Amino acid sequence: MPASPWNLTGKVAIITGSSRGIGRASAELLAQMGAKVVISSRKADACEEVAGGIRKSGGDAHVIPCNISRPNEVNALVDDTVKHYGGLDILVCNAAVNPYYGPLLDITDEAFDKIMGSNVKSNIWLCARAIPRMVERGGGSVIIISSIGGLRGSTVIGAYGISKAADFALARSLAGEWGPQKIRVNCIAPGLVKTDFARALWEDEERLTRRTANTPLRRIGEPHEIAGAVGYLASDASTFMTGQTIVIDGGVTTASV
Repeated sequence: MPASPWNLTGKVAIITGSSRGIGRASAELLAQMGAKVVISSRKADACEEVAGGIRKSGGDAHVIPCNISRPNEVNALVDDTVKHYGGLDILVCNAAVNPYYGPLLDITDEAFDKIMGSNVKSNIWLCARAIPRMVERGGGSVIIISSIGGLRGSTVIGAYGISKAADFALARSLAGEWGPQKIRVNCIAPGLVKTDFARALWEDEERLTRRTANTPLRRIGEPHEIAGAVGYLASDASTFMTGQTIVIDGGVTTASV
C-alpha cells in the first residue's frame, strides 16, 4: 500500500501572512500534516505566538519576519528558510493588503500601486526566489491565496479585485513555465471569511445579512475551511493539478441573486 498522500513529513513550507487568519490556519494544518513550517509576517512577536503553539503541539516551526513589499526581505525569507531547514518544498503566498475601500475611480495612484505591489509583484518576487530552490529538491508546490474578488465586480474593493484576478493569470503562466520541472502552481479563491483582514465586510451587519442571504450555505467562511485546500494543494493528493483556481465561497458565485 502506498504511503498516505497527505503526509508532509520532511517537507518545508513558507506561509506568508501566517500570524493570523487563513495564513495561521494553513501553517497549523501543514504542521499537523508533518511539514516544517516558516511563520512569517511583519511582526515577529505575533509570529512567535503562532510558532510557539505549533511547537507545543509537537510540530516544527521557525519564525522569519518579512514585509512582502520589500524585495530584500522577500529574498531573505527564502534564503534564511533554506539555510535553517536545508531546502524548500511549499510556498503559500497568503499575505496581501487592501488600503482602499471605495469607488474604483477615486483611488489614488499610491493606494493602487500599493495593492498591486503587495498582492501581485511580491508574489512574483517570492516565486522567483523560491521556485529554483524547489527545483533543487525535485519539485514543489506554490499556492497563491487569491479571492473571488478576482471573479466578480465590486463597488468598494475593485482595485483589490484587479490584483486578485492578476494572481489567477500569474498562476497559469508560472504553471506552464515550471511544470516540466515538477513545480505546480495553483490559486485558492476564498469568498468572505471571518478574518481581521475582511473585518470591514463582515462586521457591517447589513452587508453581512445581504451576503449570507445570497450564499447557499447561508454563512461566511472560517479560516480553517480554506486551510484544508492549502493542505490538499501542498500534498501529493494534488500531484496532477496545476494552473488552476479552487473557489471556496459557500457557493455564493454559483447562486442567483
